[in-house]
Amino acid sequence: MKFWSESDFGHDWRPPGCTSWAGVGFSTLITTVARFRYTSGAEGLLRHIGATSELAGMRYWSTTHKQWQTLIVKAHALTGSQPSHPRQDFTPDEMKEGAVLYLEQADNLSGTAIYRMHIAEASEDRLVFDVENVTVMRYVFVTLFHPGEMQSIYFLDRESAGVWRYYSMTRTGRNASRLATGHESSSINRAVAFYRSLVGIPTDQEPPAAR
Repeated sequence: MKFWSESDFGHDWRPPGCTSWAGVGFSTLITTVARFRYTSGAEGLLRHIGATSELAGMRYWSTTHKQWQTLIVKAHALTGSQPSHPRQDFTPDEMKEGAVLYLEQADNLSGTAIYRMHIAEASEDRLVFDVENVTVMRYVFVTLFHPGEMQSIYFLDRESAGVWRYYSMTRTGRNASRLATGHESSSINRAVAFYRSLVGIPTDQEPPAAR
C-alpha cells in the first residue's frame, strides 16, 4: 500500500496513459500491489467482479472510531445510468472487453451514487477494469465529489496456474471536498477492503492495514 500526497507529484500531475483518466492532479492517490492465489481462472474473477450485490456489507477499520465498521451499506447493478432501473448482478458473458456497465452503491460517508464500470481488457491471463462516479457524491448536504472525481482502476495479471498479481490505483480529484481527503489511514483501509473483497479474504480480518 502507498498513500501519495500532492507534494509527491505536484499540482499538475497527469495520470499515466494506461488509466485513460483525463483529470489533472489529485487530492488523494492510493496504490495497492499484491499477489493472491485463485484457481477459478479469469471467468471466476469476472463473475466475482460482476457480483455487485455482494459488495453490500463490506467492512473496514475506521481509524476515527477505532473499530470495524460497514463501508458499503447497499449495492446493486443497474440496466443503465438511471437509479430507477435495478437488475441482477452482471454475468461474465456481459463483461466483455469494452463493456460499459452501471451500478448504484451507498457507502457510510458519501451516501448513494451511481458508478460506471468499464471493462478495458478481458482475457484468460489479464483483466483490467476501471470504475468512476457519474453522479454527485454528498455527505448530508455537502458535496464531496463531483462526477468523475472518485476513480479507481484495477489490473489483474495471471502469474502462474493458480497465482494472480493485483495492482490498483484510486484517485480523488483535486477539487474534492477537504472533508473527504487527507485521511491517510482510513483511505488505505478502504482500499484494502476492496482488495480483500475481490480476492475472497474476510474484509474485517485482523489486523487492519492501518490503525
